[in-house]
Amino acid sequence: MPRRRSSSSTGSPTGGSTAPRNRTPQPVRVRRRTVGDFAKAFLAFLALLVLLVGVPLALAMQFGWPLPHGVPSLDWLQQEITVQTFLNILSVVVWLAWAQFTACVLVEMKAALSGVGVPGRVPGAGPSQLLARQLVAALLLVGAAAASFTPGLSQLGHGLEGNQKGTVAVAQQTPGGLFGQQREQAADTAAAVAEQAASAAAQAEAKQGDTKYYRIQPPEGRHHDSLWEIAQRHLGDGRRYKEIYALNKDRVQPDGSRLSEASLIRPGWIMEMPADAHGGELVGMPDGATDVSEQVRQQIHDYAQGGDHAEGGGQQQAGGHQQAGGHQQTGSHQQDGGFHASVPAQRQHQDHGGDTAAVPASSGRAFGLPEALLGAPLLAAGLLGALGHRRRQALWQSALGAVGGRRGMEPPTPTGDALDVQDALLVGADPEGVRRLDRSLRALAAALAAESRPLPVVYAAWLTGGDLHLQLAQPAGKPPAPWQTGQDETFWMLGRADAEGYEDADTAAPFPGLVSLGTMDDSRLLLNLEAVPGIVSLSGRAADRAAVFASVAAELATNGWSDRMTVTLVGFGQDLTPLAPNRLRHLDGIEALLETMEAETRQRRGALGAAGHDSVLTGRTGPAQHTRWAPHLVLLAAEPSAEDARRLAELASGVSRLGIGYLVGTDAAELPGAAWEMEITGEGRLLAPLLGLELDAQMLPSAEQQAVVELFVEADPEHGPDGPAPTPPFLVDISEQGRPAVYARLVGPYEIIGLDTPDDERSALLHEALALLLLHREGVHPRVLSSALWPRGVTDDVRDALVERLRSWLGTDPDGTPRLRTDDTGRLILAKSVVSDLDVLRSLYHEATQGKGADSRAVRGRLLTDALVVVRGPLLADRAEGRYRWLTHEIVDAQLPLIVADIGLALSSFHLEKDRADKAIEALDAALRTAPADERLWNELLRATHATGDTARLQALAADLVGRGGARGLPPRTEALLDELLPAWRTAVAAAG
Repeated sequence: MPRRRSSSSTGSPTGGSTAPRNRTPQPVRVRRRTVGDFAKAFLAFLALLVLLVGVPLALAMQFGWPLPHGVPSLDWLQQEITVQTFLNILSVVVWLAWAQFTACVLVEMKAALSGVGVPGRVPGAGPSQLLARQLVAALLLVGAAAASFTPGLSQLGHGLEGNQKGTVAVAQQTPGGLFGQQREQAADTAAAVAEQAASAAAQAEAKQGDTKYYRIQPPEGRHHDSLWEIAQRHLGDGRRYKEIYALNKDRVQPDGSRLSEASLIRPGWIMEMPADAHGGELVGMPDGATDVSEQVRQQIHDYAQGGDHAEGGGQQQAGGHQQAGGHQQTGSHQQDGGFHASVPAQRQHQDHGGDTAAVPASSGRAFGLPEALLGAPLLAAGLLGALGHRRRQALWQSALGAVGGRRGMEPPTPTGDALDVQDALLVGADPEGVRRLDRSLRALAAALAAESRPLPVVYAAWLTGGDLHLQLAQPAGKPPAPWQTGQDETFWMLGRADAEGYEDADTAAPFPGLVSLGTMDDSRLLLNLEAVPGIVSLSGRAADRAAVFASVAAELATNGWSDRMTVTLVGFGQDLTPLAPNRLRHLDGIEALLETMEAETRQRRGALGAAGHDSVLTGRTGPAQHTRWAPHLVLLAAEPSAEDARRLAELASGVSRLGIGYLVGTDAAELPGAAWEMEITGEGRLLAPLLGLELDAQMLPSAEQQAVVELFVEADPEHGPDGPAPTPPFLVDISEQGRPAVYARLVGPYEIIGLDTPDDERSALLHEALALLLLHREGVHPRVLSSALWPRGVTDDVRDALVERLRSWLGTDPDGTPRLRTDDTGRLILAKSVVSDLDVLRSLYHEATQGKGADSRAVRGRLLTDALVVVRGPLLADRAEGRYRWLTHEIVDAQLPLIVADIGLALSSFHLEKDRADKAIEALDAALRTAPADERLWNELLRATHATGDTARLQALAADLVGRGGARGLPPRTEALLDELLPAWRTAVAAAG
């Protein structure tokens, strides 16, 4: 049945972008054969009978055979042209049209009945073949073969009515049967009913209990308290936030304001909770609480007087009662959506007077995510970029079979702490800040080189609101524009607006040893370890020191403002080598370190003198800047003995000009040879009194450190056993019964089937949010969602409002289950009835290679063909500029072309086995539209073209490949293949142009 089409915009706020399209579904019953179906089939049969049989009979009876029965003589050309001649010519044209249409019907009938392959194209028969396809489809509508045109997808977007309970496309870990899916749905429904019943019973039993109150918590990092989260924690269901809102609406808060909207709450406000609320953060007031301050107790007591129970259980009066006094000091910390991640949770608790009622139960995490990474944007960006590179590398090596056996192209899905850490990286990362810093430093080096000036010695860099301040060891003259002199001659400053104007510069990284230590007020400090004239010592408890060392090592290993570097680690409990095997190295002990560094120091001094440089800084601006003078930074977490400390101090003397830096941990307050001394406190403060520094330290605690390493180990292409490719995390039912309620096309232009078009300006955000959820079937943390949609930050109430709109837009399944739900960890998860074409593509490919297609050649060919039909172009081909920036952190853009290329190669091999070279070429051409840079496809296309025996066609393809190669030329494998298939290709290409 045709579907009505409507558009919905996903453009940028300025408009003018190409929008994804929605298709509004027609309410269609589960497909039964109706009288209309039989009528259509009968009419199609009559039409085919008339066109295939009636037309030639009429021509034969009316005109006879129009062509001459023998070879005409030359006299025939001199005869007079009559009306009969024109009629004969016209009859020949009609005969040819009939023959073409008959061929189209045969081709379409064969494809429909066999179920293998896309119907072949009859040359020049566009409209005729379309008519034939429609007539054949209508004729076969009453038979089982009609579904073979689009297996399992023929009912996309069709709803269910009455008592018929259809089977939606179901996710599963391994392909399962229809009855297993129905049992799973029934179990889910039963569990939901039981949960509702238990909740209702608990509420009934708790009505007689004491009234409880909750105090809104101050923000931690980017996390702000919300009624949804309060309901999730203390009522077991975030959707019960409306009950909290109803109990407290319009009542005067301690700061004199009122709760008027559920999404607008402030720290320090007091919320009366439903009677069945539970949890350690609740306070039973107003009489018996002893674990809160007298001020808070009085505030809650006053607030309780404005509640329903204070008025005899009647309705709450609008406006409530004005409170006298009790203005909460935390009122200045209103929920303004700012970024507070630079202040650790422990510090915030001190700032709020040590009020235990205001301290969340899990102070080290904000809504399940590690604060250490949320407050380290440069570290998070480096780790996220390195992790993405590692995963792409694993994909490419897996696709080429370069490592062990074939592992497939499904990256492992993190779980537990690793998933929390990955989400924290996505939320906390600031890749734009890293890019600005890198471009600014390289542009400065290029500008100084253009003026024949050396690089200055930079001790530290401060990042303040996007502005960059370099702290110099000594005055170095006027900086090149647009840099300016800062507070004195030892500071160079670059504004954010000027930094954003820089492009990539082809120069070596000038200060690769910069590493984040922490924040002071709104400024972030990066210390240049290789420029310190001696050792930097770090004292404090061993666990705190280890967290600082891990943060420094991880950022040095993955930062985006260095080219090459060696980081030597000694005394680290956790092996960090998986983060950057080419950059990090572990040594067993201090003795091995001393031997290594003595040799390194001698070698560098000799090389520097031979090159005529006074320091590595002058070497970084010369002709060999990209290949020499990379820093060597030593992180010694284990405290050295007195003798080892003395030898280390001798080694570190004057090494700053050699590009060598030392950070050494110690239990003592002083370390011999230490130029700068720092201390890490138990509260996370990094102190350096002689330098005038008191920072909130950047740390990577042991648990987060272990989870980060796990992410990198799982992404390693050499990790894990060889064998069959892993199962995709989400498989759909690709059988004829598969009928997803909502179907989104992401592979190509964005299009949605099964949902009404959003009719407001938020349509673009809704489409983008749905795309993110579809690409992460394991669930998306709300903070990851807000970070993806609003990279520059957003308040929780705006995010929660969008989630509610998205939930309302997606609607519910026939059994009443919402298609967007929140799991136990707070992540947003789509129902199995919401499916994308990428899910279908992965499922078809998996079934063709590891399911039924592995044992049946015919089934494999049909599944591969169906998979290739799903592909309509690159992922989200029409996405608006400025949106979907989160895709840069994803690997699906690299994964999709590889999957499509594998499908094209498999289908080409399938056809070549039966000498169908043209079909193989057609499959390869279809795959190349999505994976145009895959060398394997081009090489296979050369083989398939050679199999046709058409030398001219092969020469034309070779010339096209040479043109695509440009100045780089052809890849070696392609050249070798051409030498084998077309030995004279070089001469032919040269002659052609």
